[in-house]
Amino acid sequence: MKIRMQQPVKVIVEHNLRDSIIELLKNEKLNRPFIVLDSFLLKVPAVKEMLDALKENGVEYKTYAGIVPDPPASVINKGAEEMAEFNADSVIAIGGGSSLDSAKGINIVASDGGKIEDYVKDESLIHDLKTLISIPTTAGTGSEMSNALVVTDEKTEEKNAILSDKMLSDYALLIPELTVSLPERQTIASGLDAFSHAAEGYLSILSSPVADAISEKIMFLLYNYLPGAVHDGKNIEMRQRVMVAACLAGWILNQSGTIVAHSEAHILGSKYHFVHGEAVAYALPAVLKLVAPVYPKKVKEIGKILDAQFTGQETPEEIAEITVKAYKHFRDEVVGLHPFSDYGISNDELVKNAEEIVNERFAGNTPVKLTKENVSKLLEDFG
Repeated sequence: MKIRMQQPVKVIVEHNLRDSIIELLKNEKLNRPFIVLDSFLLKVPAVKEMLDALKENGVEYKTYAGIVPDPPASVINKGAEEMAEFNADSVIAIGGGSSLDSAKGINIVASDGGKIEDYVKDESLIHDLKTLISIPTTAGTGSEMSNALVVTDEKTEEKNAILSDKMLSDYALLIPELTVSLPERQTIASGLDAFSHAAEGYLSILSSPVADAISEKIMFLLYNYLPGAVHDGKNIEMRQRVMVAACLAGWILNQSGTIVAHSEAHILGSKYHFVHGEAVAYALPAVLKLVAPVYPKKVKEIGKILDAQFTGQETPEEIAEITVKAYKHFRDEVVGLHPFSDYGISNDELVKNAEEIVNERFAGNTPVKLTKENVSKLLEDFG
């Protein structure tokens, strides 16, 4: 019998990082955490208070703040060496997707040996890992809930995914106050990334009725609360709603995966250094048009969530046009994503990557058979 929904990560929503971590470590009888984070977070008051509290409570810890965007294998391998030398009993990951992904990789290599590249080749090598507590400071990647990490090959600049339920966080600790200082552009990009996780999971061949219901709620939350988080960043209610939506979207990644919009973002992002959340948002409109003939009801449902109006007589192509118009209004006018033209890269240049996108790991979840021709059309309409 096929299980339609699994969720082993324990999710905590709190407002005080210091007290929450101390309580969590005591409950789990952990006293040697290895803390993986972005270096700038060491200056954030909430993080400084947490580190002080660890000392006050006799908890020995070591910080690893060498995280960079699109983490390369060397950063993960170096962190794993330091974690193993410290003999940590747990990992606390604080930051955006790069920090949370890096922490997963560091935990794997420190616990099971070798190098992270070994696990890109063979995920079955992942065994018993240390307790992982993930604390996102952005609301978009969903890495605190997902069973995936992305590591960059420094020689080829390719982004390689590792998928395994064994690397899941034990705890996802959501503190919306940690997102208050997030710049507007990052709030937009991360929020639209979460929307794409839900929309692509909804349209994936791996989707299920239970996952679909959650995807619909995620898109509803982001449509209604992301604009408020963007335009009034200190509004904790808005930040919390968006953070919960992003967390749920990370869960959907495990259940339904993503489709070709994320494949485009992975390939193009590594080559042209597009912001990931922006790249999936530029890719989604053309993907909606591609999928509409197969899943017209689902594409229409996305449109209705976006407040689009339908008569009930539309063809699949007309449904797609109406939904795309509503999405672009939300993306560009309401939320305020900057135009793709700001990157200064032509669509003709993007088309050169069509074949690579067809063969990207997650492209096979798309409910339309992908070819160099139809992916080239996606890239011509990217933006």
